[in-house]
Amino acid sequence: MKVFSSCRGISFLMWIMAFHLVLSVSGVYSVKSTKDCKLLSHSPLQQKVLERLEPLVGKNFTAEDKASNESYTYVFQLCGDAGGAPNAGVIQVDKKAQKTTVIGKYTHTQAIGGSDWVMLIYTNGEKYDAHCNKEERKAIIMISCDRNVKVSKLEVGLEEREKEENCFYLFELDTSSVCPVIESKLSTGSIISTGSIILIIGFSLLAVYLVGGFLYQRVIVGAKGVEQFPNYAFWVEFGNLAADGCDFVCRSRKREESPAYRGEATDNLQEEPEERDDQLLPM
Repeated sequence: MKVFSSCRGISFLMWIMAFHLVLSVSGVYSVKSTKDCKLLSHSPLQQKVLERLEPLVGKNFTAEDKASNESYTYVFQLCGDAGGAPNAGVIQVDKKAQKTTVIGKYTHTQAIGGSDWVMLIYTNGEKYDAHCNKEERKAIIMISCDRNVKVSKLEVGLEEREKEENCFYLFELDTSSVCPVIESKLSTGSIISTGSIILIIGFSLLAVYLVGGFLYQRVIVGAKGVEQFPNYAFWVEFGNLAADGCDFVCRSRKREESPAYRGEATDNLQEEPEERDDQLLPM
């Protein structure tokens, strides 16, 4: 019995794995991307524009048409089935009539982009019943840059259907995905302002050091004259060392070393005999 039950468990797991494999192959578990949009004319530039909208893929955006007397709900999805309607990028839902109309399909896409905006156009929608010479519906989604929001609500702009042709539905959406990348560059003005701030801070610290040290030396220590200067002995020694260093680096001629530096005793040095003028006098 145990062997039989274990075999049944293994076969059940195998069936589950096979079922998941079929679903993945059929596309049910496929990952959605902007490549699912079919461009009317293959263009690398339009494909790059679509790739800027990658964070919006797989999301349904809903908008209510409050300006119109008719009650419509619009659903938009980027490169996906809006509201579950096959190939539909934008649909119109009439709640009263319980009717769904395809405004535009993502299988017929155009993408136009600027520095901080993208205009997405879905065409090949259902034909008008009585307007626009019964041409196919078309949806235009204007996606603009807004750094303050990840993605805003979908807004219904207008429906232009009082013409003979080129009618369209206009929608608006704000997102930070289409915003240009801000490059960090130090301009000349910023460098100058940074240097000015550093100089101001440096001079302020120097003033505090001098005034505070002077008051301490005079009031607490009771120093007089130049000894009131803070750390007077240190700065005197520092000045001497700086002068010696400058003399060592800047002089091109070698200085004669004193006998003490050569290791000779000063006692062995004899004074040169004074020249006597007596020998020069005539006898």
